[in-house]
Amino acid sequence: MNVTPEITLSPDATAKKSEITRFTILTAAAKQFRALGYGPSTLRRIADAAGVEAGSIYYHFASKEEIFDTVLDKGLRQLYHAVREARDACKVEGCDFRETFAQMVHYHLVYLLKENDFTSANIRNFSMLPLHMRERHRPLRMAYAKLWEELLHKALQEGQIRSDIKIAPLRHFLLGALNWMGEWFHDSSYPVSAISESAAMLILDGMLVETSKHPFPVEEMDFLDEGLIEQADSKVARTRMHILSSAAKVMRANGYSASTLRRIAAEANMEAGSIYYHFKSKEHLLDAVLDRGLREMADGVSQILYDHARYPDNSRQLAAAINAHMRVLFARGEFTSANIRMYGQLPHEIRERHRPVRMKYAAAWDACLQNAQENRIIRRDFEVVPLRLFLIGALNWTVEWFNPEKGGQDGYYSLQEMIALQQSLLLNGIVHNGGMTP
Repeated sequence: MNVTPEITLSPDATAKKSEITRFTILTAAAKQFRALGYGPSTLRRIADAAGVEAGSIYYHFASKEEIFDTVLDKGLRQLYHAVREARDACKVEGCDFRETFAQMVHYHLVYLLKENDFTSANIRNFSMLPLHMRERHRPLRMAYAKLWEELLHKALQEGQIRSDIKIAPLRHFLLGALNWMGEWFHDSSYPVSAISESAAMLILDGMLVETSKHPFPVEEMDFLDEGLIEQADSKVARTRMHILSSAAKVMRANGYSASTLRRIAAEANMEAGSIYYHFKSKEHLLDAVLDRGLREMADGVSQILYDHARYPDNSRQLAAAINAHMRVLFARGEFTSANIRMYGQLPHEIRERHRPVRMKYAAAWDACLQNAQENRIIRRDFEVVPLRLFLIGALNWTVEWFNPEKGGQDGYYSLQEMIALQQSLLLNGIVHNGGMTP
């Protein structure tokens, strides 16, 4: 079965010239917001990309904020309607849970990855918006979340999915895993139809073959206690760390271009000029922020991914690597989340400087996954590279929605419980108990 929701944003053949110009401006703006973020996407840049005079934008929009609001609304609205229509069409045709889920995944990815830049601009920028702007779009975001939660609740009631998972974190997990694909997807390499089919299968069934499915221990990671994560043991080192932490928080909240040294100094409660005693420039400061969490993670987790003597069972090795990735992710929360949020919007030359360590980390995962496939521990119908991108993306996106400080409260997970959930979902899937007690 294949439904085709009738969702379109472009003007039809009867549209007036003003409507066409307005849409051209919005399309150019969406592309700018997706690539650069809200702050650096000036009206002049948008006008140049749209092929219009900067002043003429004001005939159609009162401000950049109004353009941004319109882009965000259209991006989420088209996604909401497409996925809802896919779900409703499945109801009419009597589709089971698996097929309905696959269709909803497919249309989420179509509008995120292929249709236009509106949806991806929404997802990439929303977490960095001021509260008053986020609040305007929250009702539609909640309505979209409800589509998925209704499907999952029904599947839970009917015994279609595991009973040991809370629905809200599950919805966060699966949408986060899908949304991260916008950071790496290239249509020329992997068609959306193939990616959506694999993504749905992976979420439903996990990456392990049936005979390898079992619960996994959430062990403490030795390297977190062995000094790999640098400690600041002098006044200069502590000041440098304080500046780095402040910079990471500002960059995480505002993006790189909008994170001035003055803002960073204000966050650090110090004079802007004092920063130059520790960092030559904002670019050097950015390099240190990006390098910090990523290098610690790459070095520490790679130890596990290559240690076949300690982990002869590939499934437990992958579980241990997921555990370690998550622990570093949250031990260095401000650094890793700044890296994750900013990286796709950084200038090419800055990204290139950090590519070697990212490639080193990717190679460690690829080697482990390839070995697990050869040993018939994980399924061989997934290609290693997109499998690795999906897996790491699902873990990385956790920093956008999970707060370990709420662990112990009703309806919330601790970090250890979240790691166990991530291990089980990625390795065992959501439709199997994988040997766990419901």
